[in-house]
Amino acid sequence: MADIQSIAVIGAGTMGSGIAHVFARSGFQVTLCDVEQRFLDRALASIRTNLGREAAKGKLSEAEIEPTLSRIRATVDMQSLTGAELAVEAAPERYELKAEVFRALDRILPSTAILATNTSSISITKMAALTRRPAQVIGMHFFNPVPVMALVEVVRGMATSDSSFATVYEVAVLLGKTPVEVNDAPGFVSNRVLMPLINEAAFAVMEGVATPEAIDQVFKLGMAHPMGPLTLADFIGIDVCLDILRVLQEGFGDPKYRPCPLLVRMVDAGWLGRKSNRGFFTYEK
Repeated sequence: MADIQSIAVIGAGTMGSGIAHVFARSGFQVTLCDVEQRFLDRALASIRTNLGREAAKGKLSEAEIEPTLSRIRATVDMQSLTGAELAVEAAPERYELKAEVFRALDRILPSTAILATNTSSISITKMAALTRRPAQVIGMHFFNPVPVMALVEVVRGMATSDSSFATVYEVAVLLGKTPVEVNDAPGFVSNRVLMPLINEAAFAVMEGVATPEAIDQVFKLGMAHPMGPLTLADFIGIDVCLDILRVLQEGFGDPKYRPCPLLVRMVDAGWLGRKSNRGFFTYEK
């Protein structure tokens, strides 16, 4: 494995801050980049809070919090990422936005650097084709909350080299994660299977088959799911679920992935789940 020490994380939202957290906690030097300082400030505050929670649970010592935070440098200047050996893009799940980030990273980063994307559904092969280094483009799909969830889908594009795959796989292990090899296809494995479940649950609500509470109870008690599909949809974000379903519908050209109209209306209403305090369920502010 290449000796990766310097990491760039682009996007300081929920996923990006979590990714920066786990890299810094594992001893990597991290540069966290976003377009506005307020996003970075919010991310650093969240990382500090989450490190405190880990310390309270005995997962790390109080003495490790400040050294971990000191390994994260926040910047709004993407040009300052020139020394990164591995970049993880964690921008919102929109192809045009991710494409813009990837083109910039390809210009800025050393020719030896690996470009990874945390996309949950967009084609790795398509992203790689935007660059001059398709062999060094790969999917590194973390799950929310990143510091807690063990899985990382490591996704090979058509051009991804064995050495790039091996490097990212080993890095994921160093993060304390369990990497799973997946080939490039819309939604990979996780969302190809999960999103139709959430979509069908939304159809059941829309058609009056059962309440959201009843649907989730069926899955928790009958299928031993830790949370029901509609609670999970609220946790992921209704807008994110809708974006992924549209990627699946376009990618496969199959009407079975057609998003439930209720999901579309909820997004139009701003009912995005936990982050907006209302989705299929309501939440305390």
